[in-house]
Amino acid sequence: MPSPHPRLPLSRRGFLAAGAGAAVALGAASGPARAAVRPRPFGRFGSPERRLTPTTLYVDPHARGDFTTVQAAVTAAAGSGWTLVLAPGTYRQTVALDTTRTEATWIGASEDPRDVVIVYDRAAGTAKPGGGTYGTTGSATTTVQADGFTARWITFANDWLRADHPGTGGTQAVAIKVQGDRSAFTHCRFLGHQDTLYADTTALGTFARQYYAHCYAEGDVDFVFGRATAVYEQCHFRTLDRTDLAAAPYGFVFAPSTAGANPRGYLVTRCGVSSEAPDAAYKLARPWVPSSDTTARPSLVVRDTRLGSGIDASAPYTNMSDAYPWQDQRFAEYRNTGPGAVIPVPENRPQLTPEQAESATRAAYLGDWAPWKETC
Repeated sequence: MPSPHPRLPLSRRGFLAAGAGAAVALGAASGPARAAVRPRPFGRFGSPERRLTPTTLYVDPHARGDFTTVQAAVTAAAGSGWTLVLAPGTYRQTVALDTTRTEATWIGASEDPRDVVIVYDRAAGTAKPGGGTYGTTGSATTTVQADGFTARWITFANDWLRADHPGTGGTQAVAIKVQGDRSAFTHCRFLGHQDTLYADTTALGTFARQYYAHCYAEGDVDFVFGRATAVYEQCHFRTLDRTDLAAAPYGFVFAPSTAGANPRGYLVTRCGVSSEAPDAAYKLARPWVPSSDTTARPSLVVRDTRLGSGIDASAPYTNMSDAYPWQDQRFAEYRNTGPGAVIPVPENRPQLTPEQAESATRAAYLGDWAPWKETC
């Protein structure tokens, strides 16, 4: 499946390597140049002088809004129902939206996710100033805990690279960790390598519903993972090449850790998986049964999706731990296409029946919440 965006997505690795040229491509040009080409940095979404609503705040790194950083705007927007409109630029910082700031909306003003980039460079093994390391959760560039969060036309990235830190253990580097119920992302990009998009919940007994539509995510190891009930619709997943490994597998696209009591985990529908890596270098998924929840039964359904040649068609699933074989989890496919969807070994590719597929829909997974009907 082609990218949901009209231009080929510039990978995070390409962004770093290209330097200033990539900054222009991502809408992160210098202040004067950006100001010159965008006299209305907030597009059709108003301005501090013409607010759409009293609870709309404007963020611009060139000081044409209410705040120059996203976190400053989040801190000011206490309570429920705030909208942040982000002008084009690169926001190099970590951002955290706590559980009290519900029903928040973040909008990329240009309506192109390449133009608004929230990025930082921290890994699980990065040393903390006071001692110890950040861990996977602490590595996140953006953390969203509040219910009812919506983001449109924004890139969330973590540009920490293994090659720059050869002695560092803990190479997980999260671009965004999402824990709230009713979290929706449309036309967003998630850039990283290991553990890029952490679709999770705030607690083991909490079922958080999340919806990702027309989004782009890239990475290598478990780059879409976590415990949430999440629907990925018309999204593009891209696996990255690796020069640090001599042989496959290079990584894994999905690593759900669905709670055993949750009847539904990840649903991937009408999406595409492409690759920069050699053919069959990637597994489609492996189950994550974390030490904090050994009763987890990871759940993943991939349906009506085009799987490129980068996926190992003969053995698309593997174990994260031999104590929890993938065959004992809830993995299934339905009507997938492409070279990575061929079924040379049927026992390695569980398929839904047409009757089972009737309940593998966005409505069944998300219940009374229908984010695809929402408009900006």
